[in-house]
Amino acid sequence: MKNTRSLELFEKACRLIPGGVNTSIRILDPPIVFTKARGSRIYDADGNEYIDYHAAFGPPILGHNNPEVNRRVMEIMSEVDLIGVGTAEIEIRAAELIVKHVPSIEKVLFCNSGSEATYHAVRLARAVTGRKKLIKFQGCYHGWHDYLLMNVISAPDKIGKKDPLSAGMLPEAVENTIVLDFNDLDGVERTVKTHRGEIAAIILEPIPHNIGCVLPKIDFLRGLREIADREDIVLIFDEVITGFRHHVGGYQKIVNVIPDLTTLGKAMANGYPLAAIGGRADLMDRFNTRPGGDVFFAGTYNAHPFCLAACIATIEQLEDGKVHEYIFRLGEMMRQGLSEMTEELGIKAYTTGFGSVFVTYFMEPPVENYTDLLRNDAKLFVEYRKKMIERGIFMLPLNLKRNHISAAHTEEDVKITLEKSREALVEIIKK
Repeated sequence: MKNTRSLELFEKACRLIPGGVNTSIRILDPPIVFTKARGSRIYDADGNEYIDYHAAFGPPILGHNNPEVNRRVMEIMSEVDLIGVGTAEIEIRAAELIVKHVPSIEKVLFCNSGSEATYHAVRLARAVTGRKKLIKFQGCYHGWHDYLLMNVISAPDKIGKKDPLSAGMLPEAVENTIVLDFNDLDGVERTVKTHRGEIAAIILEPIPHNIGCVLPKIDFLRGLREIADREDIVLIFDEVITGFRHHVGGYQKIVNVIPDLTTLGKAMANGYPLAAIGGRADLMDRFNTRPGGDVFFAGTYNAHPFCLAACIATIEQLEDGKVHEYIFRLGEMMRQGLSEMTEELGIKAYTTGFGSVFVTYFMEPPVENYTDLLRNDAKLFVEYRKKMIERGIFMLPLNLKRNHISAAHTEEDVKITLEKSREALVEIIKK
């Protein structure tokens, strides 16, 4: 596959941008510089075309450059831009839709990224409880801030220990975060008993998608709700990935487990930079956006009209359930095809996922927590993804990362992907 132009441009990028990319996990080897995205396709500087399943970690649920979303954004551009004081009418319309659909959200505030949303959720939980400690789960990612940036894809020798992801993190912040195993309710009970009266919040991805797809035990989620109620702990669902991608009401709507606070992002605006925190009115009213509130909340670009227009247009296309029905069907078609293929080829693999998300681990089940995923053949996982890229199928070549199907993908896309998967796997087997 030709990549001469990408290499030239990337060399220039590296002279201007540290490492040539603006997010650490965007690094590719060999580098690719992209120039266009539309529907289910992305295109690079050398004219190569890819069926895209990375999908920017999940935002474009309707596909890249969805015409209706873009039309609505252009429409609002002719009416209003960033005023930055008071309330824009479009903020009310977007808030109404989110409150209508997400069960836990009685009031909502908009920000710009999932990291901001989880940061605000943690600060709010500490304010309302007067406590410092947090519980998070190994393998779950909740953003770049010191409170939660730890223990995601950890090395085996880091399991059961603190594994901060960055230099410069405050030791006090790391120390106040307790890391437990996902799906282990007994472990949560023991920790809460040991630290009774000290834990402000339990935060989790209801499906840990940052390590592919680890499905929760429903009794685990229900048990967390019971513990939080009993111990006056704030339960936070980080639905930045699951929200809107799995249901217009989030994964909480599917399992009927209602957190106190919910963070949202990614698919809520089909790729425009928008996130939100919402939840119980008595908690949300502690923010100082309401006179008398004592928890600080601000941001120059919060509730930007362009992004809210994209949000409204996206949610309106999701409301009748037809998009989810369609992408869930394609997701099942993909998972079934990959499962049958690896079994036929005699490859030790486990294809799993939920709805429009799919991932093939090179290991045998079960997968109930991050520790189980240490059995995954990381080298084979990445090699397979690179072989797929060579064949025009873009799956992020990074261990454990998930794939996404959008409403712009077709059955033909899935069939092509399965054909290319067979070619890639056969090549790997022969080698």
